[in-house]
Amino acid sequence: MAVDAYKQDNKVFAVIDLGSNSFHMLIAKNVAGDLQTIGRVKRKVRLAAGLDENNMLSLEAMQRGWECLSLFAERLQDIPAANKTIVATATLRLASNAKQFIEKAELILNHKVNVISGEEEAKTIYKGVAHTSSTTGKQLVIDIGGASTEVVIGDRFTPLLYKSLNMGCVTFLEKYFQGGLLTHDNFSAATAAAHKIVAPIVEEYKKAGWLSVSGASGTVQAIQEIMIAQRQDDALTLDKLNAIKHQAVLYKTIDNLELPGLLQERRLVFASGLSILIALFEALEIEKMGLAGGALREGVLYSMIPELHHDDIRARTINSLITRYHIDQFQAQRVAEIAKSLYSQIALDDGEQCKQKLALLYAASCLHEMGLLIEYKSYQKHGGYLLKNSDTPGFSQVQKQQLIFLVEQHKADIDPQACDQLGACETQTTLLLKVLRLAVILTMRRKDDVLPDIKLAVQNETLVLSIPHIWLGQHPLMLAELEQEIAYQAKMDWKLAIDTI
Repeated sequence: MAVDAYKQDNKVFAVIDLGSNSFHMLIAKNVAGDLQTIGRVKRKVRLAAGLDENNMLSLEAMQRGWECLSLFAERLQDIPAANKTIVATATLRLASNAKQFIEKAELILNHKVNVISGEEEAKTIYKGVAHTSSTTGKQLVIDIGGASTEVVIGDRFTPLLYKSLNMGCVTFLEKYFQGGLLTHDNFSAATAAAHKIVAPIVEEYKKAGWLSVSGASGTVQAIQEIMIAQRQDDALTLDKLNAIKHQAVLYKTIDNLELPGLLQERRLVFASGLSILIALFEALEIEKMGLAGGALREGVLYSMIPELHHDDIRARTINSLITRYHIDQFQAQRVAEIAKSLYSQIALDDGEQCKQKLALLYAASCLHEMGLLIEYKSYQKHGGYLLKNSDTPGFSQVQKQQLIFLVEQHKADIDPQACDQLGACETQTTLLLKVLRLAVILTMRRKDDVLPDIKLAVQNETLVLSIPHIWLGQHPLMLAELEQEIAYQAKMDWKLAIDTI
């Protein structure tokens, strides 16, 4: 038993991030070739708010930090020392009396605290994004912290340019939004200050260039949640940021800020973070930004477990879920191949957009039976629930919502409310659903090489499935299932027809 317990504990890893705004503890287990989060604790400490003009950290702020670490220590004591990493960032880099805080922190945690440099923080954040996102090619990564903002350009898993800038949502809150007032003047002052700090790196970064942009901070997540609540797509643009700024000013004070989709815990530093982000968009001429799947903590975590380094993050996630939920890989592949064949016949787009849709359809095909582990009845609902509550590195928040929808609605009645919740993605995702539902029916025999040549086309807004009439006459159950599918789709005012050839 003791040996088994040791082996189990040896697969558990912990990272503590002593940030300028919040302290985080992430505990994860190496399961089925991927990381499974088994513990996550976050406390708003606002350490940076305790810095005075001489960069002295107040005793009150230090006390808030020590009290938080006392909570973390209880859980941390059961994890092997070699599997624990504790990092401190901007505030403890800046504080002239940081040694006082760190010495007591190390006593509380019984572990060394590593104060990492700004450049090391930037590189680690990039690694966290690279190991949890599916982006390929050069990308720009931005993380707005409490006292610093990291700006990185990297390619695949390698950071190429990395800077840590002395501006953050807590320090800018104290300087430019005193009294919690939300005015255009305050926003303008904060944005202008951020422009001055960003200016020295602009030429070098624009010259290096990038193919995509990811935001790894709570500010970006908060903005995306607001946009989704307003039924917009998930891509951040400068126009959208300015529109949200104008909405925020209408509330006049931070205490009154009640933007739809904005969580209360993000409210205090939302305006200051938004100001910094607007300046970065303007200075670097960013066209659009997506939300990253990980950041500093994930970067530290993956650095501790080299065997999880993988070129294809989505493949790692899908394979791990297949293993954990005992999904029939052969059936998953059959469904995936038929779904790809059908969608390719009706796709109106090409290039990267088509590639992304096919990737989502492939993932849904692989995972559509994950709920069978619970029971057959309503297994699609069980699958949606499991997926909703699983970590899915490589998929953005919106992509995960689409994937849950596809798994949850791939058979039986379709929920109209679930379609409405897709927002701007509804049209493209429902088309993928129609294809997936057909692929599941057409592979119901769970055998290879049993299907004839099947065609799918769109004729006057009707999906037309063409099947040889001789083959269909020999498969009455298949015909009955397809006729039932026509009825299911008709309830949604979707048109599906079977054409025998």
